[in-house]
Amino acid sequence: MTHREEQADRLPLLPLKEVVIFPRMVTPLLVGRPSSVSAVEEALSSERPLFLCAQRDASVESPSADDLYDIGVAASILQTLRMPDGTMKVVVEGLARGEVLDVLFDQDHIEAMVRQVSCAAVVGEKATALHRTVLAQFEEYVRLGQRVAPEIVASLRSVSEPGDFADLICAYLSLSLEERQLLLSITDEEERLEQIASILMRENEMLELERRVRDRVRDQMDRSQRDHFLHEQLRAIHQELGTRDEGPDEFAEMRELLDKTKMPKEVREKAEREMARYERMPPLSPESTVVRTYLEWLVDMPWNKRSRDSLNIEEARKILDEDHYGLPKVKERILEFLAVRKLSKSTKGPVLCLVGPPGVGKTSLGKSIARAMGRKFVRVSLGGVRDEAEIRGHRRTYVGALPGRIIQNVKRVGVRNPVFMLDEIDKLSMDYRGDPSSALLEVLDPEQNNAFSDHYLEVDFNLAEVFFITTANNEYDIPHALHDRMEVVRISGYTSFEKQRIAQGFLVPKQLKEAGLSEEQVKFEPSGIDRIIQRYTREAGVRELERQIARVCRKVARQVVEESAAHCGVIDAEVVSKLLGPEEYPENRAEAMAMVGVAVGLAWTWAGGDILSIETSISRGKGEITLTGQLGDVMKESAQAAFTYLRTHAAELGIPARFNQTNDIHVHIPEGAIPKDGPSAGTALAVSMLSALKKKAPEPFFAVTGEVTLRGRVLQVGGIKEKVLGAHRAGIRTVVLPKENEKDLVEVPEEVRDDLAFVFVENIDEVFKAAFPTLKKSSATRKKSAAKKPSTSRTAQK
Repeated sequence: MTHREEQADRLPLLPLKEVVIFPRMVTPLLVGRPSSVSAVEEALSSERPLFLCAQRDASVESPSADDLYDIGVAASILQTLRMPDGTMKVVVEGLARGEVLDVLFDQDHIEAMVRQVSCAAVVGEKATALHRTVLAQFEEYVRLGQRVAPEIVASLRSVSEPGDFADLICAYLSLSLEERQLLLSITDEEERLEQIASILMRENEMLELERRVRDRVRDQMDRSQRDHFLHEQLRAIHQELGTRDEGPDEFAEMRELLDKTKMPKEVREKAEREMARYERMPPLSPESTVVRTYLEWLVDMPWNKRSRDSLNIEEARKILDEDHYGLPKVKERILEFLAVRKLSKSTKGPVLCLVGPPGVGKTSLGKSIARAMGRKFVRVSLGGVRDEAEIRGHRRTYVGALPGRIIQNVKRVGVRNPVFMLDEIDKLSMDYRGDPSSALLEVLDPEQNNAFSDHYLEVDFNLAEVFFITTANNEYDIPHALHDRMEVVRISGYTSFEKQRIAQGFLVPKQLKEAGLSEEQVKFEPSGIDRIIQRYTREAGVRELERQIARVCRKVARQVVEESAAHCGVIDAEVVSKLLGPEEYPENRAEAMAMVGVAVGLAWTWAGGDILSIETSISRGKGEITLTGQLGDVMKESAQAAFTYLRTHAAELGIPARFNQTNDIHVHIPEGAIPKDGPSAGTALAVSMLSALKKKAPEPFFAVTGEVTLRGRVLQVGGIKEKVLGAHRAGIRTVVLPKENEKDLVEVPEEVRDDLAFVFVENIDEVFKAAFPTLKKSSATRKKSAAKKPSTSRTAQK
């Protein structure tokens, strides 16, 4: 910038963002920056004009001289208003153009050395012609754009000075910052008017094009409404003449699909009614799309399509055995269904509920059943489902409504008799949107599901031929009404022998393939798999076993890559320990349990069977009994019953008759963070208390289960198979069971029965005799118990 201070005035400077002010233009400004507020206050106090100059970049908060345009406008302040937030509202009027010669930064505001810019006037006929041309174009601009009030045009007609006229026109044009600054910078009035005329011509052409587009859209909408009106008239004429109006092609296409689809009578009637509605609706109506979507669902549903069952019993047995080891009950039930299906074609689809701990193959079993039967398979996870509409669908009155998951998946597989798995049925929830378990009652009831009604379809669909399979981890979390409608098949945890077979036959080949290894490169020895089962897993299923095998395979694969070895050798117990690191579980959890006051009970959880350590401690006191370990009410009552029995028969058991008056008894079951409940620990609680009172440890590797009464009777309990498997995994050798549970050992695998000794009892004295073989009783007790001895069953002794 040129320094000619002798010809310039020093004025407070107000930088503007995205705004250009012209002479004679009155406009309000909102001033917010502290330096800008100070500049306004300086102009007011010194009675000097305020110089307004636009910034090149609006994002700059503290502009320098290079951030400002050279040309601005000196303006007078007409009005100011201080706002509560510290900003200021200022009304200014442009006076004259000015050129910035220098920018001076004061302490709290900016000032500029400004030289007034004189404009070259235009006179004569050319001025008149330009004035008229620009005024006519501006009138057209106001008419097409409808953004400027018509009164402005009238006021502009009275302005005869070309320069003022041009500046006022610029004030009302919607232009970019660069174009407005360009018009402000043009000092030649003739050139400025010509530039304005060019801009107005361009803007008018754009506005005319926008008007044509708007008119075309309006005409199309009017034409659509007219076509609909004429179509309705034509339809009325056809009705009067008794002829059929075939309508547009989309109507004919939909009607052709309806005619090809074999629907039940009531569904056909519903489809015809909806089709008649669809034909009467205007094509652009939103309701038309809803009705068409509904008709497409009716057309796509497999009303009469079914897959043909494979009724070859031997082939089905072969497929089931290929995919899963063991699980005889489930396989037997599937083969029974196929046999009945072969004899009777009208057999309804069964509803099976597979209950068992995680990892035993419940979900994968569904796919295997579908393959064995030659049916299509579909799976829906119910975990966390809490909306009834997930099952029954939404009514069509809702935007975006769809059928429920049952109908959606039946349509997806395209047949009416798939194998349909409802996974994790015990994880269903409910809230204010409804109870999905109640909606499933109709789905899983063989007497009702032949007419299942979905809220969206509004017609019945026959689910009687669907083979429903549900899965659950905890049978007691299934709603009672649902449980009553299903045939429950309980799948227990696997034995170590079964896990060994499953690993060799299924898990190892699968993980070798995923790791890119072959059986020629790596061979898993039985000892290696057994080490993984015993020392690195503790579960009823095989999921953790598969993960540990996968870890071994990944580590072997890394060795192959790093050492470029084509053969990695044998994976035995020693190699497994090196690859997997420290063992996560001890070799035998029951070894350290033969202690005074410690008895081993058997527990049955949703994850399978397990052993339960029960500890009793005797201390000086007033005869109080303390129960800890987060015990439930039923287990606390069992402990009280066992304690009462010991008090009643103290003399017979050889313990002080008044022990309860001088001693406190504390019974604790470890792992206190886990809730425990049930009556089956009654016998184990009695053994633990008696051991503490006699100061004699029970037999090692000894476990007991059964409910005890005040008279000493031992009652039957549930979960015998799971409890026996848990005892076997923990290294127990002798298991004491109620006599009434002897029949339940049939379900226990033969290799487990051969490895354990079972003692069947009817009275708690028989339990004590088995737990303490050398226990000395009073002579009266020996005479009484001599008449009845506990029955013992042992196939193999180790």
